[in-house]
Amino acid sequence: MQTIKDIVCEILEIESDEVTETSLFKEDHGADSLRAIEIVAALEKRYSVVIEQAEFPRMVNLRGVYDVVVEAADR
Repeated sequence: MQTIKDIVCEILEIESDEVTETSLFKEDHGADSLRAIEIVAALEKRYSVVIEQAEFPRMVNLRGVYDVVVEAADR
């Protein structure tokens, strides 16, 4: 989970203590769709997974991102 948080914080250019498991990337941290795509690409590269576009709506906070990555890794 920490590595995922590190990736998200780096891309969103925010400090680790600013993000919680449930804080919303767009509403709470000003993320736009380009940043979301960067997050997905970085996660796919780091974990050697493919994240389906249908999963993107779930990836609004750390908890959602973590769940999607774990499920993609289990496929």
